[in-house]
Amino acid sequence: MRPGTPTSRARADGLFALAVIVAAWKIAALGVGVEIILPSPERVLSTLARIASSERFLSSLGATALRGLAAFGVSMVLGVAVGFAAGVSRRFDALLGPGLTIVRATPVLAVILIAMIWFPAGVVPVFSAVVMAFPVVAADVAAGIRSADPRLIDMARSFGVSRRDASLTIRLPSAMPYVVSAARNAVGLSWKVVVAGEVLSQPTFALGTGMQNARVMLETAEVFAWAATGVLLCAVSDALFDILARRLAWPTK
Repeated sequence: MRPGTPTSRARADGLFALAVIVAAWKIAALGVGVEIILPSPERVLSTLARIASSERFLSSLGATALRGLAAFGVSMVLGVAVGFAAGVSRRFDALLGPGLTIVRATPVLAVILIAMIWFPAGVVPVFSAVVMAFPVVAADVAAGIRSADPRLIDMARSFGVSRRDASLTIRLPSAMPYVVSAARNAVGLSWKVVVAGEVLSQPTFALGTGMQNARVMLETAEVFAWAATGVLLCAVSDALFDILARRLAWPTK
């Protein structure tokens, strides 16, 4: 990558912004002067290094990663299927609309609490994340399907092209930027809801469980360390997604 390219400049700006955030955090920690309220960045980093060497940490990280990937995968499969149907059929879209609106308006906490009544602790985060991410994917995919040029659709019909072939050759390519955007949004949302669900449901191995246990023991630095692990997990998945999108030359909105 050549210096001065938009990507390199964006990375430099991102590193600068991160440095500013860490500096502000350090200044705030010095100003507060009470570690139980706001630990310093180096204290959190040392705590993270300490807990990262334990088998429980690795098991928790792996379990949370699997839950996040499962939630993302299910959300994408259901969202693409339902979004495609809604984009093709206005009637189906009208029937689906109220349900998606209700789900989007429902607080995440309410979904998690209801899931805790219905499912085992390990399933609660996955179910909650799917409920939150699925409507986002479905809405984006439906908008992408509807964005296909109607003149091309009419032309395909006039030449006797089947609806299936028209969908594969016209509608799906038009929807791809929306699908990629939906996937990017669903990735971040899945991690956030999964960790939140783990904090409340407390599976045996989970980042959220480690965070909650540390909070109960008033180990604020450890709470920050577990939270930072979740942030890093989300950042890594976003970076891998961007690399994959560039390699495959996926279009974006």
